Amino acid sequence: MTTDALDTSLLDRTVAAVRAEASSWSATPLVERIALLERLQPRVVARAAEIAGAGSRAKGYGPDSPWVAEDWIGGPWALVQNTAALLHVLRRIAAGRDPLDGGRVREEDGRTRVDVFPATGWDTLLLNGFKAQVWMRPGVTAEQARAGAASGYRGRRSEPAVALVLGAGNVAAITALDILHKLYVEGQVVIAKMNPVNSYLRPHFEYVFADFVERGWLRFVDGGAAEGGYLTRHDGVDAVHVTGSDRTHDAIMWGTDEDAGRRRHEDLPLIAKPFSSELGGVSPCIVAPGPWSAADFRFQAEHIVTSKMNNSGHNCIASQILVLPREWDGTERLLDEIRKVLRELPSRADYYPGAADRLASVRAAHPSAETHGDGFRLLVPDIADHDDLLVTDEVFGSALGAVRLPGASPEAFLRHAVDFANDTLPGTLGATLIVHPRTEKAHRDAVRSAVADLRYGTLGVNCWSGVGFLLGFTPWGAFPGHTRQDIGSGIGFVHNAFMLEDIEKTVIRAPFAPAPRGLVTGAPSLSPRPPYFVTHRTALTTVERLTRFTAAPSLTKLPALFAAALRG
Repeated sequence: MTTDALDTSLLDRTVAAVRAEASSWSATPLVERIALLERLQPRVVARAAEIAGAGSRAKGYGPDSPWVAEDWIGGPWALVQNTAALLHVLRRIAAGRDPLDGGRVREEDGRTRVDVFPATGWDTLLLNGFKAQVWMRPGVTAEQARAGAASGYRGRRSEPAVALVLGAGNVAAITALDILHKLYVEGQVVIAKMNPVNSYLRPHFEYVFADFVERGWLRFVDGGAAEGGYLTRHDGVDAVHVTGSDRTHDAIMWGTDEDAGRRRHEDLPLIAKPFSSELGGVSPCIVAPGPWSAADFRFQAEHIVTSKMNNSGHNCIASQILVLPREWDGTERLLDEIRKVLRELPSRADYYPGAADRLASVRAAHPSAETHGDGFRLLVPDIADHDDLLVTDEVFGSALGAVRLPGASPEAFLRHAVDFANDTLPGTLGATLIVHPRTEKAHRDAVRSAVADLRYGTLGVNCWSGVGFLLGFTPWGAFPGHTRQDIGSGIGFVHNAFMLEDIEKTVIRAPFAPAPRGLVTGAPSLSPRPPYFVTHRTALTTVERLTRFTAAPSLTKLPALFAAALRG
């Protein structure tokens, strides 16, 4: 359908209705904004099973499948966790306190860093050993970072405005979290266009956000590229946020006709309003050599497979390239463990539109690619050509490739790995670095340099970088520096409950090994195998209980939650 043939009357009325209430949202007192979020939490819980069930049906597996756990994690739990993060910060401000405790902001190695997680005692208890730190851009002082946090609630109010959120089709919570960000962090009322792939979520979202819809601060619309394109250019829309691919961004910004290339070259965009985006890329998982035990190889194989096979790889942050040390005697052993995990996983198919064609392209480029389990899981264990399809293009499906780089020592390997990730792989959304605690202790400067030099919006150290999407306190977006002419993984950060400004990246750390084995590795914690692991045996029960706990914390809920988590 072309825009010329589109009946735009409903879209025009929607824009006008939301625009009419922009000022009333800007004038809504903080206490009422908090109350709205407090009423939203139980509504998420009330619809949680239906939201997760709708996702499982769309992906082709039943309500009893182990895979349903990911529909809880990437849907209801992500939404209540991000809402809880916003509530934590807003309640501090309402109580007359600074958003950030004084001790959270510090200057290290000439840079300002903000400890954002754990933020509460519950965080410390539930995700013991997980830590997240936001690195501010060079030149930002600790005083500036503290002053900029949640500035919209501390004297610098934004002007009334209408934001268009173009929803993602792969993960249930993405659209909902982008809505919360626009409303609460940027102070804008929202028109949310559902993605056709998961438009089945619209009635659930309208229920969850009922208070906002009834007040006219939020409206949902359906449609495809034509409707989205019309709304992006609408005079009543002040700002746009999109989650998708770089091709989606470029089609909106420059068009798809024969003049698109000229417009891009001459920087003559079809729309000039503020435009933020999260667009994915080819995410690396870098494995440093070290003194791994048999249990370490198994656990990290499960970790790596999770980072690839969660949601059948239909994640913008899915690990696509495993970067391995060529001279490490553990490389083949790790790959063998990965093969075992791939074979053991329950059956499922890649469901996202176009996945079959993308995987067929991988098979065509690699006729000898390994297939594991149900045949949808592809492994290319030794990519020698850096112009390979898996290196240059986001596959957005269940294919994992491995690149082996030289370096007889951790220092030498990490230098090669950082250069490869920064200069060869497209995109800067997220990267994962796996390093044994004893390796880090013995080669501290090399690991510190790698963490500092990797140009990614989220870097997970012994933690899949995708966890940064879930926590709410952790800003989510590409490494700064992209432009609309060279969009890469996008521009801007969302989530960001502390509402920090001038962000460079987030660094998340997690235990290298689960409890109690962390005592042996030298990095002890109380955290068992994380429930988002695709191998977690009681993930569904654990995440159901975690969702209800996060929405309404209570000591009485902890024994059942811990019992499920520890059995995983």
